[in-house]
Amino acid sequence: MADLNPVLTGRQPASADPVDIARALIRCPSVTPEEGGALAYLEPLLRAAGFVVHRVTLTSPDTPDVENLYARFGTKGPNLCFAGHTDVVPPGDAARWRFPPFEGVIHGGLLYGRGAVDMKGGVGAFIAAGLDFAMRHGGPDGEGAQAPGSISFLITGDEEGVAINGTEKLLRWLADRDERIEHCVLGEPSSRAVLGDMVKIGRRGSLSGTLTVHGKQGHVGYPHLAENPIPGLVRLLAGLQADVLDRGNDHFQASNLEVVSVDVANPAFNVIPAEATARFNIRFNDLWTPETLAAEIEQRLRTAAGNEVRWSVAFEARSSDSFLTAPGPFVELVVDAIADSTGQRPELSTTGGTSDARFIKDYCPVIEFGLVGSSMHAVDESTPVDEIQALTRVYAGIIARYFATFGR
Repeated sequence: MADLNPVLTGRQPASADPVDIARALIRCPSVTPEEGGALAYLEPLLRAAGFVVHRVTLTSPDTPDVENLYARFGTKGPNLCFAGHTDVVPPGDAARWRFPPFEGVIHGGLLYGRGAVDMKGGVGAFIAAGLDFAMRHGGPDGEGAQAPGSISFLITGDEEGVAINGTEKLLRWLADRDERIEHCVLGEPSSRAVLGDMVKIGRRGSLSGTLTVHGKQGHVGYPHLAENPIPGLVRLLAGLQADVLDRGNDHFQASNLEVVSVDVANPAFNVIPAEATARFNIRFNDLWTPETLAAEIEQRLRTAAGNEVRWSVAFEARSSDSFLTAPGPFVELVVDAIADSTGQRPELSTTGGTSDARFIKDYCPVIEFGLVGSSMHAVDESTPVDEIQALTRVYAGIIARYFATFGR
């Protein structure tokens, strides 16, 4: 078996083994925002194969500094980028795991560990596919001069966190350097039941808000001297959800509003509270923008409140737009590569939550394809070893088809 931690030995593995790479990454405790050794492991591995590697630490006030990595093999376009993250969510109670969450144990054909699915397994797969591409097109001395284009990796340590000092800023850093990416494959776990059954070609947007109904605090025995905000809050929430926002379209399911908390911060039984609040999130399709959706919410609240309920609503500043990578040559070559390698003709989907694709889409077309995501963020997170190997073959097929289609 190849060395699991070449950064400690100073040498590159004899072959690009995606499982060895994934295991080495899992052994790095890179819980957001800690780098945990993951990028330090990848840097010499990529440099030895001829990649130009940049480690970029990005900062913002009142947020942790985050280390990121951008690496490129080749100097000419088109530049096909594989994007992902090495940060992971906390493992929780390690005693509940069958195997320690940061040991990368293989048992019964499964690779166990925090990040095995989301998404160190996927990173291992696309790194291995990229290393194989570099080995075929010049290695450490050729610098990719004879390659039909460039392969790059954009890897953040902030996807599972607030996502402020990660992909969004790293893309701006690249743009400031006149570094161009033509297309991107984001290796998030997109498959639903079996590898290859789903590709994400877009995502719904996200808009969060806090609704506050204003009353007047008082004694429950003297309700005429107070104004209870809770009935008003119930009334307004009913008004928000009385009608569907839309019925979806060919590429997107219907938008949905979910109330995620209701609070009056009142521990007493004999006090009418002064305020009642509700927090909500809306996942919306391309029939809306954050601005038009906020206007619709405010109109529904005004209608429900009439002149009887005093209210205010505040929307979170970091909303995200929906987006769609329209079916065309790029999407088709990805689908064909998946079908040829797995026998699955994937569904083109825009379902699920948000991802860093919401930032990438502002710079180039992006699709998401990766492992089956059933155990991500769970205790005993794991993925089949042969699935990581199969994903590597798909990524290699995407690379071959990409340069056959877009190469110069």
